[in-house]
This record gives sequence, structure tokens and C-alpha cells, in this order.
Amino acid sequence: MKKFNIPSQYRSPIIGKIKESRQVLDPKKKDFSPTTLDFGSVRFHIARHFGFCFGVENAIEICYKALDENPGKRIFLLSQMIHNPDVNDNLLSRGIQFIMNTSGKQLISWDEISAADIIVIPAFGTTLEILELLKEKGIETKKYDTTCPFVTRVWKRSDQLGKQKYSIIIHGKYNHEETRATFSYSKKNAPALVIKDMNEAIVLSEFILGKRALSQFKTTFEGKYSDDFDPSQHLENIGVINQTTMLASETQGIATFLKGVMEKKYGIENAKTHMANTRDTLCYATNENQDATHELLNKQADLAIVIGGYNSSNTSHLVELCEEKLPTYFIKNASEINPSGDITHFNYKTSTLNSSVNFLPQKDVVNILITSGASCPDTTVEGVLEKLLSFFPNSKKTEKVLEGL
Repeated sequence: MKKFNIPSQYRSPIIGKIKESRQVLDPKKKDFSPTTLDFGSVRFHIARHFGFCFGVENAIEICYKALDENPGKRIFLLSQMIHNPDVNDNLLSRGIQFIMNTSGKQLISWDEISAADIIVIPAFGTTLEILELLKEKGIETKKYDTTCPFVTRVWKRSDQLGKQKYSIIIHGKYNHEETRATFSYSKKNAPALVIKDMNEAIVLSEFILGKRALSQFKTTFEGKYSDDFDPSQHLENIGVINQTTMLASETQGIATFLKGVMEKKYGIENAKTHMANTRDTLCYATNENQDATHELLNKQADLAIVIGGYNSSNTSHLVELCEEKLPTYFIKNASEINPSGDITHFNYKTSTLNSSVNFLPQKDVVNILITSGASCPDTTVEGVLEKLLSFFPNSKKTEKVLEGL
């Protein structure tokens, strides 16, 4: 796999050592068991796959190249490049400005942007409408387009489905940048609809099977379908694609469920012509991180720490998996762990910050599961490890523990 030129502030000697040792032992990535660092009084069980993925490293390399190649010029990102506060704060400190926030709200007027400016497209991609607007302004977008290639693959698949006369069902979060972009590309060649979860898939199935009046469709899915979507015609042939950071198991579950709906309506022998096979739109990095988290949860542990940006979809899904099994704390970096023994952590369901006192159990050996989202730098994970170790003053030296890898 390609090696990217990533700024040193995102690299970690500790995490780098762990990843290098696993690469040597498991070059084909077949072993999803975690790495255990035994410090005596505390053991860290670290997921096999975590942190920067291919798409994120590609985006970071391109974005910092834009900074290096254009001294003195104004450089804009359409929105946050990735959902990580440490990375975005560093870019802001280097002079990059964000044109929109993550929900698409304008922060800088398009009237202030000119052909003399440098525009960087974030890893989530952007809509065809915004690309057209930039083209009209005479702005070159290809050179600093950091769109993840796995997101682009989803767009290509939606294009194929549209040309094959399938309607596109997008499993994603309505206001997520990637979903907005995927919706834009999908509706170019096909009627498109966004559903966020299995509950909405069940509602959709009731329209398909005639259990709900089609006259209710546009109210039920208001703001989530393309202008040309006619439920009397466009629910006959469908294909499911996804926002690549969603739970892979949920996307697969929705696709399997809707396939069963089509079998029920048209018969098993005819269902294939009404339901496209779209398993190939799932992101490898999302799958690996989620599979590694499932394996991580086989370890007996006292708590889990999941590290990443609070607006990171893929990170919140790792939290979702962990909290089903044990106490889980979703933190953005080490600053959320207080010397007093309290921890500030994010509740992704309510979008609120909570505080827990004395979150580390008082016992001879504490076992902690650790993973992070695909946009989380290794240095951030290292910082969390070191902060946690500060609560165990009699633990083994890090250098000694790493020798055993």
C-alpha cells in the first residue's frame, strides 16, 4: 500500500512500533486479535486496526502540500478536511479557512472567493452543485481534491446503478458531508433517497409492500429524496449504497432486509431483477476497524476508551459497539482525562459532554481496551496512553514493554 508523507506531529514512536510489529507478524491482515501492552498494574488491549486510514492520510498529504506550494496565497477548505479537532485546529493555525461548517452552513460568502484563491476539497468530497459553482468562478479543483477514493467508488457504483434503471437508496446521516455529496452524485442519473437506519428501512418497506399509502411518502421522507422521486414507480427496482463510515453490519442488514422485501413482493426467482447487489460499496477501513473492535471486545476488560473527533461518524460507531459490552468513554484527546481521576466524555446520542468521577477502578490490575477513529492521529492515541499511565506510578517502563512486541 502507498506510503504517504504525513507531518511528523501526527506520528508516534509508541503507536508506530505497535503497528510495525503487527505488520511484520500479520502482513495480510488476517489476524484481528488486539495487541496487549502489559505494564503490570495496568494492561492496555489495543485494537488491531485503528487510526488514520488510506483516505485520511491521502487527504492530509494533499492538504499540507497545498500549504507548502502556495505561500502567501489564501487557502480555503470547503469544510473540515476530516472530523478530528487536533488536525483541523492545526490547519487553522497554518492559515487555512473553512468556507462551511460540517452541516453545510456558510461561514464565508462565496462572493469573497475568487479564482486567485486555492480551494481544497475535503476527504468527504463535495456536491456537483458546489463543483459547478467553483468552475464558474474559474477555480481549479482537481489538484487539491482530497476526496477519499473509497467514497469515489461509491459514487461510481451509484452511477452504474442509475444507468441500469435502479433507484438509489443511500444509508447515511442526512446532514453528513459525505452523504450530501453522495446524494448529489446519485440523483444525477437516478431517483435517490436517504435513510438513516433500519427503522427507516422498515418504513420504506411498508411503502414498497403497499402497507402505507404512497400519498404519505413525501411527508414521511421530507427533504430526503430527489425532486424526481415518484414512489409509484421508483420503488420497483432499488440498490443500496452507503455513507462509508456507517456501521458495515447495519448497511448489510438493511440491504438484506430490503432484498427480503423484494422477494416477498416479486418472488424469490424474480427478486434479483428488482434488488441490485451492492456489497462492494462498503469501505475496507471502516470494515477493518469495526471487525478489529469486535475482536477487541473478546478481551476481559474493565472499561474501553475510544478516541476521536466528536463529530466523527466512524468513531461514534466504534463507541456504539463497545458500550454494548462494558463502560465506554468517548474522548477527543488526553486533555479530557483530568489529574483528579475524572474524565470528560462525549455522549454521541445526545451530543452532550458528560463527566465521570474516578473512572478507573481500584484493583491490582486494570484492563483497558483502546481504539480510535479513522481520522485520529497516532500522537493523540499516544497522549491518551501516557495520561492513563500517569495514574499507575509503579507500572513498568514503556521501553521495556515495547521490547516484548
